[in-house]
Amino acid sequence: MTLSLNLTEEQILNLAPDAGSVKSGKELANPSKWVSKGANDRALWGECQGSGSKPYQTQVDLANIAFKCSCPSRKFPCKHGLGLLLHYARQSSSFTVTDEPEWVSSWLSKREEKQEKQTEKKDKPVDEAAQTKRLQAREQKVNDGIEDLRLWISDIIRNGIISMPEKGAAWFEQMAKRMVDAQASGLANQVRNLSDSPFYSEGWQSGFMDQLLQLYLLIEGYRNSETQDPTLLQDIRTGIGFTQKQEELKEQPGITDDWLVLAKQSTERDNITTERCWLYGTNTNQYALILQFIARGQLAQSILTPGMFVNAELVFYPSVLSMRALIKQQNSTSSHKTYQGLNNWKEVAIAETTAFALLPFRSERPYLVRQLKPVRHKDEWWLQDSNGEIMLLKESHRYIWKLLSISGGTPLDAALLGKEDKYKVVGIWNNGEYIIL
Repeated sequence: MTLSLNLTEEQILNLAPDAGSVKSGKELANPSKWVSKGANDRALWGECQGSGSKPYQTQVDLANIAFKCSCPSRKFPCKHGLGLLLHYARQSSSFTVTDEPEWVSSWLSKREEKQEKQTEKKDKPVDEAAQTKRLQAREQKVNDGIEDLRLWISDIIRNGIISMPEKGAAWFEQMAKRMVDAQASGLANQVRNLSDSPFYSEGWQSGFMDQLLQLYLLIEGYRNSETQDPTLLQDIRTGIGFTQKQEELKEQPGITDDWLVLAKQSTERDNITTERCWLYGTNTNQYALILQFIARGQLAQSILTPGMFVNAELVFYPSVLSMRALIKQQNSTSSHKTYQGLNNWKEVAIAETTAFALLPFRSERPYLVRQLKPVRHKDEWWLQDSNGEIMLLKESHRYIWKLLSISGGTPLDAALLGKEDKYKVVGIWNNGEYIIL
């Protein structure tokens, strides 16, 4: 008797905290490394002989994909947990299906008890008075933080930005932490983005001022909340750092389509990985951003691989420019759908003008543009459209040679990510196949 595991090797290895753990985990996915091992519908467990006299006791909660191991490693999951799970994915028939030993059942019982307490807490009636009081307290914290941020921005403008490269990351991080204390995480992220400006590249001043002014527009919009359109106000509050409960969103009707995953961006801060997955609806011609926050050692709620098609119902967050969404229901599909796209850079400029008129402090977004080819101009790489108009490529050094090798310098349909006059190619179509760059 064997038990099924709905995880691929790729998904298991994505749980690894670093490349070293991936390598070590693969080495431990070997039956010779395990003194004993077992499985049932609740968990996997095994004893792996290490450098000590006693083997390390490793266990995996299959219901929630959680790990525990008696080894001294501070990495999570450790190489033993990865190795055990990977070994089971490859050779589940070599595991004895039986009741778990006491050291496993005890761990599972504690986890179940904790989950029950969380459920009880969730099911308790909402104290609306207390909830209103907490919200008012947060609003006050945000307002106080915004006043400090306005003063900070005013000082930058008053003193000039020429000294910004000398400030260093710590100077920006101090204000970012102030925004975190003010419970305005969105503002904290934008301050950190200012710190990431390419200060030693020519023309950095323009990009820096653009970000600074968008930050100012956002906080001024929040300070004048009573005069804002309700939907725009939701965008403003999201930019500040207020969140909306996903359970409430999922109760709303969504948009069902065959979505192509155009690109995935991953960043990590404080052991939290942020995934930004960009999707394109082949029937609705709608773009979507799926944002996921993944604690180290945990699986993403949805596994989205660039280039794959998924049939899914997406619910979009309230916005004057709908882009961010969550997956309400997902089904796999192998069908390759046709797509629409803009024809040239002029159409991109028109779309950008419309978008900024609606939401001037937004971030980058995707576009599909037909028949673009890379050209060399003034010692830099540009993309030329069918009308001969060109747009400078962003971060071209990361993918230009792959783009040239595939296209041979001929025009191809491309998926872009960016805004205004800054775009990078994330994928191209070659002979009907979408290729990730």
